[in-house]
Amino acid sequence: MNKKSSIELLGTKFSNVSYNEILNSIQLAIQSRSQLTICYANVNSINLSISDEKIKQLLSEFDILHPDGFGVYLGSRVLVGRNGFSYRQSGSDLYEQIIDEAILIHWKLFIFGDTDETLERIKYKYPKLSIVGNQNGYVFENEKLLFEINNSKPDILIVGLGTPKQEEWIVKYKSKLMVNVIIAVGDGTKVFAGNKRRGPKFLQKLGLEWFVRFIFEPKRLWKRYFIGIPLFIFRVIKFKFMNT
Repeated sequence: MNKKSSIELLGTKFSNVSYNEILNSIQLAIQSRSQLTICYANVNSINLSISDEKIKQLLSEFDILHPDGFGVYLGSRVLVGRNGFSYRQSGSDLYEQIIDEAILIHWKLFIFGDTDETLERIKYKYPKLSIVGNQNGYVFENEKLLFEINNSKPDILIVGLGTPKQEEWIVKYKSKLMVNVIIAVGDGTKVFAGNKRRGPKFLQKLGLEWFVRFIFEPKRLWKRYFIGIPLFIFRVIKFKFMNT
């Protein structure tokens, strides 16, 4: 991957990479036994990074920061034009491809995050997926967890603790982890388990996938979507007019 290929959006610098380039980078890191850290950033991540410099710094620590969602895609097209992202990317789509690739190439995974029920559903849904260990994201001891991860020798560590907890944990402990690839996925653990509701394809293409999530989790997501999205749009328009 060309590290110089990036797009900056409201102070957050994204890697301008395709799904295939991310998968190739994962394969290269595993083959060369080097360490690669991957994270997503969506509209919510950008809003948080603007209000909290610590979060912006955490995101900059990752080797690959890929865009997640229609809002980031649209924001890049408004601010950068044809040099923005060429298509909408979604972490949910990427994680499904990682699962397929892991089964095909026999990558070993350790999954950290979400509930015990979700972790068990992943095993049930993908019996051919090599899961060498897991740990729920609510009750754990760091030193014990680090030992278990290293002892199980996974190729990929999946971390789904939500932003900014997962980014902070990865940046703090990556030097102690003998893992080639570490991926922050947020609610992506639910994608692995098959219990994340995404809505029909036509809503995904229209950039309205978020509304389906809101319907099923209104208490948790109303502020993120009904305050966060308008705030992001305002910031994009403001930046556009101040820099033209």
